[in-house]
Amino acid sequence: MITKGLVDIQVNGFAGVDFNDPGITPETLDLALEAMLASGVTTCLPTIITAHRDELEVRFMALDRAVRESRLGPLMCPGYHLEGPFLNPADGFSGCHPANAMTAADPALVTALQEIIERPILLVTVAPEIHGGLEFIKAMRASNRLVSIGHSSADNHIIAAAADAGAGLSTHLGNGLPQILPKLDNPLFAQLAEDRLLATFIADGIHMPPYVLKSLIRAKGFERSALVTDAVAAAAAPAGTYPFAGMQVDRSEDGVVSQSDSSGLAGSSLCLDDAVRNLVRWNIATFEQAVEMASTRLLQALAPVLEAHGVSLALSELEWSQSMNVTRVRIGNEERFF
Repeated sequence: MITKGLVDIQVNGFAGVDFNDPGITPETLDLALEAMLASGVTTCLPTIITAHRDELEVRFMALDRAVRESRLGPLMCPGYHLEGPFLNPADGFSGCHPANAMTAADPALVTALQEIIERPILLVTVAPEIHGGLEFIKAMRASNRLVSIGHSSADNHIIAAAADAGAGLSTHLGNGLPQILPKLDNPLFAQLAEDRLLATFIADGIHMPPYVLKSLIRAKGFERSALVTDAVAAAAAPAGTYPFAGMQVDRSEDGVVSQSDSSGLAGSSLCLDDAVRNLVRWNIATFEQAVEMASTRLLQALAPVLEAHGVSLALSELEWSQSMNVTRVRIGNEERFF
Protein backbone atom coordinates (compact mmCIF):
# COMPACT_ATOMS: atom_id res chain seq x y z
CA MET A 1 0.00 0.00 0.00
CA ILE A 2 1.41 3.36 -1.04
CA THR A 3 0.21 6.68 0.39
CA LYS A 4 1.40 10.24 0.87
CA GLY A 5 3.53 11.00 3.90
CA LEU A 6 1.85 11.71 7.21
CA VAL A 7 1.52 15.27 8.57
CA ASP A 8 1.73 16.19 12.26
CA ILE A 9 0.70 19.77 13.00
CA GLN A 10 1.07 19.46 16.79
CA VAL A 11 4.34 17.95 17.95
CA ASN A 12 6.27 19.36 20.91
CA GLY A 13 9.19 16.94 20.76
CA PHE A 14 10.17 13.42 19.79
CA ALA A 15 12.67 10.65 20.48
CA GLY A 16 14.14 12.31 23.56
CA VAL A 17 14.34 15.77 21.96
CA ASP A 18 12.27 18.70 23.28
CA PHE A 19 11.45 21.23 20.55
CA ASN A 20 10.88 23.82 23.31
CA ASP A 21 14.44 23.41 24.60
CA PRO A 22 16.52 26.60 24.09
CA GLY A 23 19.53 24.28 23.81
CA ILE A 24 18.19 22.36 20.81
CA THR A 25 20.80 21.85 18.07
CA PRO A 26 20.64 20.86 14.40
CA GLU A 27 22.05 17.47 15.35
CA THR A 28 19.47 16.71 18.03
CA LEU A 29 16.68 17.95 15.79
CA ASP A 30 17.83 15.57 13.06
CA LEU A 31 17.69 12.69 15.54
CA ALA A 32 14.06 13.55 16.27
CA LEU A 33 13.16 14.00 12.62
CA GLU A 34 14.78 10.69 11.65
CA ALA A 35 12.61 8.99 14.27
CA MET A 36 9.56 10.80 12.90
CA LEU A 37 10.37 9.54 9.41
CA ALA A 38 10.34 6.01 10.79
CA SER A 39 6.78 6.68 12.00
CA GLY A 40 5.74 7.86 8.53
CA VAL A 41 5.73 11.60 9.25
CA THR A 42 7.26 13.62 6.42
CA THR A 43 5.83 17.05 7.32
CA CYS A 44 5.45 18.55 10.79
CA LEU A 45 4.88 21.83 12.58
CA PRO A 46 7.20 21.86 15.62
CA THR A 47 5.07 23.27 18.41
CA ILE A 48 6.04 25.85 21.02
CA ILE A 49 3.73 26.03 24.03
CA THR A 50 2.80 28.76 26.52
CA ALA A 51 5.68 30.71 28.05
CA HIS A 52 6.59 34.27 28.94
CA ARG A 53 7.62 36.50 26.04
CA ASP A 54 11.37 36.33 26.70
CA GLU A 55 11.18 32.53 26.92
CA LEU A 56 9.19 32.33 23.68
CA GLU A 57 11.77 34.46 21.91
CA VAL A 58 14.68 32.28 23.02
CA ARG A 59 12.86 29.04 22.22
CA PHE A 60 11.74 30.15 18.77
CA MET A 61 15.18 31.45 17.81
CA ALA A 62 16.85 28.21 18.91
CA LEU A 63 14.30 26.05 17.11
CA ASP A 64 14.44 28.12 13.93
CA ARG A 65 18.24 27.96 13.89
CA ALA A 66 18.15 24.19 14.39
CA VAL A 67 15.65 23.73 11.56
CA ARG A 68 17.64 25.94 9.20
CA GLU A 69 20.98 24.25 9.86
CA SER A 70 19.80 20.63 10.09
CA ARG A 71 19.70 18.10 7.25
CA LEU A 72 16.01 17.23 7.49
CA GLY A 73 14.51 20.40 8.95
CA PRO A 74 14.29 22.32 5.66
CA LEU A 75 12.51 19.33 4.08
CA MET A 76 10.16 18.42 6.89
CA CYS A 77 9.40 21.62 8.84
CA PRO A 78 7.69 24.28 6.71
CA GLY A 79 6.77 26.36 9.76
CA TYR A 80 5.62 26.32 13.36
CA HIS A 81 2.60 25.97 15.63
CA LEU A 82 2.28 28.40 18.55
CA GLU A 83 0.01 26.82 21.18
CA GLY A 84 -0.42 29.59 23.71
CA PRO A 85 0.04 31.85 25.57
CA PHE A 86 -3.41 33.01 24.44
CA LEU A 87 -5.31 30.28 26.31
CA ASN A 88 -7.82 30.10 29.15
CA PRO A 89 -5.85 30.00 32.43
CA ALA A 90 -8.66 28.48 34.52
CA ASP A 91 -8.12 25.10 36.15
CA GLY A 92 -9.04 22.27 33.82
CA PHE A 93 -8.68 24.39 30.70
CA SER A 94 -5.01 25.31 31.04
CA GLY A 95 -3.81 21.71 31.11
CA CYS A 96 -0.04 21.47 31.67
CA HIS A 97 0.52 24.96 30.24
CA PRO A 98 1.79 27.45 32.86
CA ALA A 99 -1.28 29.58 33.61
CA ASN A 100 0.85 32.43 34.98
CA ALA A 101 2.36 32.94 31.53
CA MET A 102 -0.99 33.23 29.74
CA THR A 103 -1.95 36.65 28.38
CA ALA A 104 -4.69 38.46 26.53
CA ALA A 105 -4.73 37.72 22.82
CA ASP A 106 -2.06 39.99 21.34
CA PRO A 107 -1.29 39.95 17.60
CA ALA A 108 1.76 42.14 18.23
CA LEU A 109 3.43 39.30 20.14
CA VAL A 110 3.08 36.95 17.17
CA THR A 111 4.42 39.68 14.88
CA ALA A 112 7.40 40.22 17.17
CA LEU A 113 8.18 36.52 17.31
CA GLN A 114 7.91 36.24 13.53
CA GLU A 115 10.38 39.08 13.06
CA ILE A 116 13.18 37.16 14.79
CA ILE A 117 12.78 33.86 12.89
CA GLU A 118 12.89 32.85 9.23
CA ARG A 119 10.24 30.16 8.93
CA PRO A 120 6.61 31.24 9.35
CA ILE A 121 4.37 30.64 12.32
CA LEU A 122 1.65 28.90 10.32
CA LEU A 123 -0.78 27.92 13.08
CA VAL A 124 -1.79 29.57 16.35
CA THR A 125 -4.04 28.05 19.01
CA VAL A 126 -6.22 30.49 20.95
CA ALA A 127 -9.11 30.47 23.40
CA PRO A 128 -11.47 32.92 21.66
CA GLU A 129 -13.27 33.93 24.85
CA ILE A 130 -10.21 35.64 26.36
CA HIS A 131 -9.76 39.41 26.05
CA GLY A 132 -9.18 40.35 22.42
CA GLY A 133 -9.73 36.80 21.19
CA LEU A 134 -12.00 37.46 18.23
CA GLU A 135 -9.98 40.41 16.94
CA PHE A 136 -6.85 38.30 17.35
CA ILE A 137 -8.32 35.60 15.10
CA LYS A 138 -9.07 38.21 12.42
CA ALA A 139 -5.51 39.54 12.65
CA MET A 140 -4.01 36.07 12.34
CA ARG A 141 -6.09 35.28 9.28
CA ALA A 142 -5.14 38.64 7.75
CA SER A 143 -1.48 37.65 8.21
CA ASN A 144 -2.13 34.29 6.51
CA ARG A 145 -2.03 32.05 9.56
CA LEU A 146 -4.36 29.24 10.51
CA VAL A 147 -6.18 29.62 13.81
CA SER A 148 -7.24 26.72 16.00
CA ILE A 149 -9.48 26.83 19.07
CA GLY A 150 -8.06 25.09 22.13
CA HIS A 151 -7.87 25.15 25.92
CA SER A 152 -11.09 27.11 25.72
CA SER A 153 -14.32 27.50 27.71
CA ALA A 154 -16.14 29.17 24.80
CA ASP A 155 -19.85 28.53 24.43
CA ASN A 156 -21.77 28.01 21.21
CA HIS A 157 -22.13 31.75 20.49
CA ILE A 158 -18.43 32.48 20.91
CA ILE A 159 -17.41 29.41 18.88
CA ALA A 160 -19.67 30.58 16.04
CA ALA A 161 -18.20 34.10 16.28
CA ALA A 162 -14.69 32.63 16.20
CA ALA A 163 -15.51 30.70 13.05
CA ASP A 164 -16.98 33.89 11.56
CA ALA A 165 -13.69 35.62 12.37
CA GLY A 166 -11.71 32.91 10.58
CA ALA A 167 -10.90 30.13 13.04
CA GLY A 168 -10.73 26.87 11.14
CA LEU A 169 -9.57 24.12 13.50
CA SER A 170 -10.01 22.65 16.96
CA THR A 171 -6.85 21.70 18.87
CA HIS A 172 -6.96 18.13 20.32
CA LEU A 173 -10.74 18.30 20.67
CA GLY A 174 -12.00 16.57 23.81
CA ASN A 175 -8.88 17.47 25.77
CA GLY A 176 -7.77 20.70 27.44
CA LEU A 177 -11.12 20.57 29.25
CA PRO A 178 -12.06 20.07 32.93
CA GLN A 179 -13.55 16.79 34.11
CA ILE A 180 -16.95 18.43 34.71
CA LEU A 181 -18.71 20.61 32.12
CA PRO A 182 -22.27 21.90 31.66
CA LYS A 183 -24.31 19.07 30.19
CA LEU A 184 -25.16 20.73 26.87
CA ASP A 185 -23.82 24.28 26.63
CA ASN A 186 -20.12 23.48 26.59
CA PRO A 187 -17.10 24.01 24.31
CA LEU A 188 -16.95 20.35 23.24
CA PHE A 189 -20.47 20.19 21.80
CA ALA A 190 -20.12 23.70 20.37
CA GLN A 191 -17.01 22.76 18.40
CA LEU A 192 -18.42 19.42 17.29
CA ALA A 193 -21.45 21.25 15.88
CA GLU A 194 -19.48 23.97 14.08
CA ASP A 195 -18.99 22.61 10.57
CA ARG A 196 -16.36 25.24 9.71
CA LEU A 197 -13.92 23.72 12.21
CA LEU A 198 -11.62 20.82 11.38
CA ALA A 199 -11.25 18.84 14.61
CA THR A 200 -7.92 17.25 15.51
CA PHE A 201 -7.84 14.23 17.83
CA ILE A 202 -5.17 12.37 19.83
CA ALA A 203 -5.87 8.70 19.08
CA ASP A 204 -3.74 7.06 21.77
CA GLY A 205 -6.44 5.49 23.94
CA ILE A 206 -5.09 7.55 26.85
CA HIS A 207 -6.38 11.05 26.20
CA MET A 208 -9.79 9.52 25.67
CA PRO A 209 -11.09 5.93 25.51
CA PRO A 210 -11.62 4.48 22.03
CA TYR A 211 -15.42 4.46 22.39
CA VAL A 212 -15.38 8.21 23.15
CA LEU A 213 -13.11 8.91 20.18
CA LYS A 214 -15.44 6.86 17.99
CA SER A 215 -18.42 8.90 19.15
CA LEU A 216 -16.66 12.23 18.58
CA ILE A 217 -15.46 11.34 15.08
CA ARG A 218 -18.92 10.08 14.14
CA ALA A 219 -20.43 13.33 15.43
CA LYS A 220 -17.88 15.51 13.66
CA GLY A 221 -17.74 13.42 10.47
CA PHE A 222 -14.64 11.93 8.83
CA GLU A 223 -14.40 14.83 6.42
CA ARG A 224 -13.99 17.27 9.34
CA SER A 225 -11.67 15.10 11.48
CA ALA A 226 -7.89 14.82 11.55
CA LEU A 227 -5.19 13.21 13.69
CA VAL A 228 -2.37 14.78 15.70
CA THR A 229 0.01 13.36 18.29
CA ASP A 230 0.70 16.25 20.71
CA ALA A 231 3.91 14.26 21.18
CA VAL A 232 6.63 15.34 23.58
CA ALA A 233 10.22 14.12 23.93
CA ALA A 234 8.88 10.90 25.49
CA ALA A 235 7.49 9.74 22.12
CA ALA A 236 9.50 6.98 20.40
CA ALA A 237 11.49 6.69 23.62
CA PRO A 238 11.57 4.28 26.57
CA ALA A 239 9.88 4.83 29.91
CA GLY A 240 11.64 7.50 31.92
CA THR A 241 11.80 11.21 32.69
CA TYR A 242 12.06 13.81 29.91
CA PRO A 243 12.21 17.61 29.59
CA PHE A 244 9.25 19.51 28.21
CA ALA A 245 9.21 23.31 28.00
CA GLY A 246 10.96 23.82 31.32
CA MET A 247 9.04 21.00 33.03
CA GLN A 248 9.94 17.41 33.80
CA VAL A 249 7.52 14.80 32.52
CA ASP A 250 7.40 11.06 33.19
CA ARG A 251 6.59 8.40 30.63
CA SER A 252 5.27 5.19 32.13
CA GLU A 253 5.59 1.73 30.58
CA ASP A 254 2.04 1.99 29.23
CA GLY A 255 2.80 5.23 27.39
CA VAL A 256 1.11 7.70 29.74
CA VAL A 257 3.01 11.01 29.97
CA SER A 258 2.37 13.15 33.04
CA GLN A 259 4.05 15.99 34.87
CA SER A 260 6.53 14.69 37.42
CA ASP A 261 4.83 16.67 40.21
CA SER A 262 1.25 16.06 39.05
CA SER A 263 -1.00 13.31 37.75
CA GLY A 264 -2.22 15.48 34.86
CA LEU A 265 -1.36 14.53 31.30
CA ALA A 266 1.48 16.45 29.68
CA GLY A 267 1.38 15.79 25.96
CA SER A 268 1.67 12.26 24.66
CA SER A 269 4.08 9.51 23.63
CA LEU A 270 2.01 8.77 20.53
CA CYS A 271 3.52 8.17 17.10
CA LEU A 272 1.28 9.10 14.18
CA ASP A 273 1.49 5.69 12.47
CA ASP A 274 0.25 4.16 15.74
CA ALA A 275 -2.70 6.57 15.64
CA VAL A 276 -3.54 5.32 12.14
CA ARG A 277 -3.37 1.69 13.24
CA ASN A 278 -5.40 2.45 16.36
CA LEU A 279 -8.32 3.86 14.36
CA VAL A 280 -8.41 0.74 12.22
CA ARG A 281 -8.04 -1.72 15.11
CA TRP A 282 -10.71 0.09 17.13
CA ASN A 283 -13.12 -0.16 14.15
CA ILE A 284 -13.41 3.60 13.92
CA ALA A 285 -12.09 3.99 10.37
CA THR A 286 -10.74 2.06 7.42
CA PHE A 287 -7.01 2.22 6.75
CA GLU A 288 -7.63 4.63 3.87
CA GLN A 289 -9.77 6.91 6.04
CA ALA A 290 -7.24 6.88 8.87
CA VAL A 291 -4.37 7.79 6.54
CA GLU A 292 -6.47 10.57 5.04
CA MET A 293 -7.08 11.96 8.52
CA ALA A 294 -3.33 11.89 9.21
CA SER A 295 -2.22 13.20 5.84
CA THR A 296 -4.26 14.70 3.03
CA ARG A 297 -6.84 16.31 5.35
CA LEU A 298 -4.05 18.32 6.99
CA LEU A 299 -2.29 19.07 3.72
CA GLN A 300 -5.54 20.58 2.45
CA ALA A 301 -5.85 22.74 5.57
CA LEU A 302 -2.25 23.95 5.29
CA ALA A 303 -2.28 24.57 1.53
CA PRO A 304 -3.61 28.17 1.55
CA VAL A 305 -1.20 29.44 4.21
CA LEU A 306 1.77 27.62 2.70
CA GLU A 307 1.02 29.24 -0.64
CA ALA A 308 0.58 32.66 0.98
CA HIS A 309 4.02 32.35 2.59
CA GLY A 310 5.64 31.02 -0.58
CA VAL A 311 6.40 27.63 0.97
CA SER A 312 6.39 24.47 -1.14
CA LEU A 313 6.41 20.98 0.33
CA ALA A 314 8.68 18.30 -1.08
CA LEU A 315 6.95 15.30 -2.64
CA SER A 316 6.51 12.45 -0.19
CA GLU A 317 5.53 8.81 -0.32
CA LEU A 318 5.04 5.97 2.16
CA GLU A 319 4.92 2.25 1.58
CA TRP A 320 2.99 0.18 4.13
CA SER A 321 2.99 -3.54 4.83
CA GLN A 322 -0.22 -5.57 5.03
CA SER A 323 0.04 -5.22 8.81
CA MET A 324 -0.01 -1.40 8.40
CA ASN A 325 3.65 -0.86 9.29
CA VAL A 326 5.72 1.70 7.39
CA THR A 327 8.35 -0.12 5.33
CA ARG A 328 9.59 2.71 3.14
CA VAL A 329 9.46 6.50 3.29
CA ARG A 330 10.57 9.06 0.76
CA ILE A 331 10.60 12.83 0.96
CA GLY A 332 12.39 14.79 -1.73
CA ASN A 333 15.67 12.98 -2.35
CA GLU A 334 15.67 11.33 1.07
CA GLU A 335 14.56 7.70 1.24
CA ARG A 336 14.50 5.23 4.14
CA PHE A 337 13.68 1.51 4.34
CA PHE A 338 12.43 -0.16 7.51
